[in-house]
Amino acid sequence: MLYAVVDIETTGSYAAANGITEIAIVIHDGKQVLNFYESLVNPHVPIPYFIERLTGITNEMVVNAPSFPEIAAQVYELLQDKVFVAHNVNFDYSFVKYHLDSAGYELESKKLCTVRLSRKVLPGLNGYSLGKLTQQLGINHTMRHRAGGDALATADLLAMIVEKDNNGDIAKMLRVKTGEQYLPPHLPVDEITKLPDSPGVYYFYNAAGKVIYVGKAVNIRKRVKSHFSNNKVSRQKQDFLKETQKISYKQCATELMAHILESTEIRRLWPIHNRSQRGYLPQFGLFTYEDRQGYTRIAIEKNRQAAKPVYTFNTIAEGQNQVRELIREFGLCSRLCNLSPDCDCESHAGVGEYNERVENALQWMRKHLPTFALVDRGIEDNEHSCILVMEGNFFGMGYLNDKKEQLKTIEGLQKSLEPLQDNDFIRNLIFRHAASFPEKCVMF
Repeated sequence: MLYAVVDIETTGSYAAANGITEIAIVIHDGKQVLNFYESLVNPHVPIPYFIERLTGITNEMVVNAPSFPEIAAQVYELLQDKVFVAHNVNFDYSFVKYHLDSAGYELESKKLCTVRLSRKVLPGLNGYSLGKLTQQLGINHTMRHRAGGDALATADLLAMIVEKDNNGDIAKMLRVKTGEQYLPPHLPVDEITKLPDSPGVYYFYNAAGKVIYVGKAVNIRKRVKSHFSNNKVSRQKQDFLKETQKISYKQCATELMAHILESTEIRRLWPIHNRSQRGYLPQFGLFTYEDRQGYTRIAIEKNRQAAKPVYTFNTIAEGQNQVRELIREFGLCSRLCNLSPDCDCESHAGVGEYNERVENALQWMRKHLPTFALVDRGIEDNEHSCILVMEGNFFGMGYLNDKKEQLKTIEGLQKSLEPLQDNDFIRNLIFRHAASFPEKCVMF
């Protein structure tokens, strides 16, 4: 088996919008170097100053260097029919493959990551960056952060790994079905194997222990593995691979519960790699208050933590339309409902009579906002899952050990469930599910 040990220097962190400034390839048989190739590359984009300082490669140095398409045929020939090896292989491979594809050469190679292999074959070391490894293992590492120096050091590291690979870890990692070659370099494979084949929510963490992504799944293990099943060249994917170092999960009894938990967790944690749902919260609420004359007034205002709205709306127009319906049905005053500065009422009813109309309107509205529980299977055989909606608002969810007893009263049911933040996205999920499965609904 022949290996192509690759190192590149680039203008940025992801291939789709950045160029290669230097490439080195060491052809290796697992024991010794058979061939060595190195070239500066003109990326035809400016090299950022901090990268110049890191690598020592300046714009002046690459101005007369060949562009990648000019060396693509030679690079492709060197990589063909060899195992692509690099320290954090997904980064180097994504760049080389992207630029080869752009030049008309389709690269499909098996890959090995010397970060992951070092952790397996040489456990217990104090750090697994290339610099720390070469220092601890006595590997000659000159010209750091230059493609040639780093590639030769990685090749020496590979030879040491091959020599000490008593458990066949290289062969295991090369089995395509394991998918391990696609995993982030610092994510242990047992973080994947311990995941359950059940619905739930999973969390990806960075090195500081901060949640960077939350997702939901019908099958947690299968869904998590799908995140690492390709080598996309976008910035989001490459940052995602680089940052992920730990995974945890919470099992749910049903896909609906997983969907709800994902929505609430995204808003609780604000993970940097979650793009959807982060701003999807009801912005306005229907509030009531008593004015100085004693009249109960209705207002549609922005939601605030200090007061609980009767109901929430995504837009102010949606809330105002609801109030107009109450005005028509119950003869309420548009001025006392804060929809106009004046009203066309010839004379208002007395305070008591008017407030009774408002109360009737709100009671009518609440009747159209049902209270019900969605009861389904549990995680364990001796329990049931439960999702509670109160007066049209999502209250929370949890598990019932004694369904008959806990469903006797709404107060008792509330105590058995975990309250969660309500929003229109969750409400719509629940109402659609309830309409599709009315037999699961327990009305109150």
